[in-house]
Amino acid sequence: QVQLVESGGGLVQAGGSLRLSCAASGITFRSYNFGWYRQAPGKQREWVATIRTGGSSNYADSVKGRFTISRDNSKNTVYLQMNSLKPEDTAVYYCAAPTRNAWGQGTQVTVSS
Repeated sequence: QVQLVESGGGLVQAGGSLRLSCAASGITFRSYNFGWYRQAPGKQREWVATIRTGGSSNYADSVKGRFTISRDNSKNTVYLQMNSLKPEDTAVYYCAAPTRNAWGQGTQVTVSS
């Protein structure tokens, strides 16, 4: 019954920005931490960022200072604002509520040089 749907991916030039969204349903949104993860071609899935129920956040070193995770509890939506994008950010990005093992279908982000 839990559904997470990502959107906002696309093609952007290096140095550009994108905002990803994750719409959640079938879950008491405010009671869960959420995370963003990504998987690049030929690579393992890696953690990108986490936002907790109280709004605090943590980031992988590779994106710290460039990405911002946020949540809007009134809209049941998690966001990932991505600035100063680099080609190495190219990946499929997934939204998750890990304690429920709930994952979205992913959205492709491609950064050209």
